[in-house]
Amino acid sequence: MPKMKTKSSAKKRFRVRPGGTVKRGQAFKRHILTKKTTKNKRQLRGAVNVHETDVGHIAQMLPFAGL
Repeated sequence: MPKMKTKSSAKKRFRVRPGGTVKRGQAFKRHILTKKTTKNKRQLRGAVNVHETDVGHIAQMLPFAGL
């Protein structure tokens, strides 16, 4: 039986919080920021939770995360 492995892309992008929710970073905040409004950039700050319909996919990519 082969070893279970964690997806490297997922471990760089997601963190499991103590309550069992999954934290992710915001998209659209890396480059081409001059044409984006200040309000838009301000609302993209910080991390948000992954939607509950996507947690199952992340649990498959992170088998040792305890989801």
